[in-house]
Amino acid sequence: MKNYKIVFFGFFTLILFLIPVLEFNSKSGYPEFFILNSAEKKENLHKQEAPDTIINTTVDKKYLLGKFNPAEERAFVEVDLKCANRKGLYLRKETYDAFIKMFEAALKDGIELSIISATRNFKTQKYLWERKWSGKKLVSGKNLAKNIYNPIKRAIIVLKYSSMPGTSRHHWGTDIDLNKDKNDYFLTDKGKKIYKWLKENAHLYGFCQTYTQKDSLRATGYEEEKWHWSYIPLAKFFLAQYINKVSYDDLKGFMGWETAKEIKVIQNYILAINKDCK
Repeated sequence: MKNYKIVFFGFFTLILFLIPVLEFNSKSGYPEFFILNSAEKKENLHKQEAPDTIINTTVDKKYLLGKFNPAEERAFVEVDLKCANRKGLYLRKETYDAFIKMFEAALKDGIELSIISATRNFKTQKYLWERKWSGKKLVSGKNLAKNIYNPIKRAIIVLKYSSMPGTSRHHWGTDIDLNKDKNDYFLTDKGKKIYKWLKENAHLYGFCQTYTQKDSLRATGYEEEKWHWSYIPLAKFFLAQYINKVSYDDLKGFMGWETAKEIKVIQNYILAINKDCK
């Protein structure tokens, strides 16, 4: 009997010791002991897989190129105004469900996330691209049509922050822009808190900052976008489909399309993403 008391006392003492170590994380539902550090975020992201209903689906090339209306697609839902800056924003249901979990967790920490851009189809991306290309919208204070005559040079300038139609990840319903599409915003006190929270927690919900600062591992592509986050379980699937199915012959129908192949926009932009998002 004495031995049983010793065993019980030892077990009870061990439990008391472990309770603070295994304190549960309110966001993920896992004990803090299991929360991954930054070096392990990529592994955590890629443990989350797209559902079989997606993986076993044949993806139409038109979908990958954004040639559809998300408002008419059953796989898409409209984003609620409680977490968006306007009506008419759509995401794939899987992306939206994951975002809502992240949105609610952020609110508990005093962080308010707001989607300012979601799915953009070919038509919308064409409008955004051609406004810059034609000079209707100034880029760094310049009318590119009047100041940059070389089409390659003009395309590279527009490509700093805008995708060519047919090449945007926003076509897939997996990518979102949050709060403000200006890096300077994330240097303000409020912006810093939001960005810090995202860097520490977004991976728990499957999201990854697609375009980080350029370095030796990401030497080409778009400039850093602290606002742009991808839902990786779906985005990595659609990216693989894109690479297998889309060629430069498909990238037509907008001003400056002829530059896509020479610039190698697929290799140098579509594939030039944060290594943790691959």
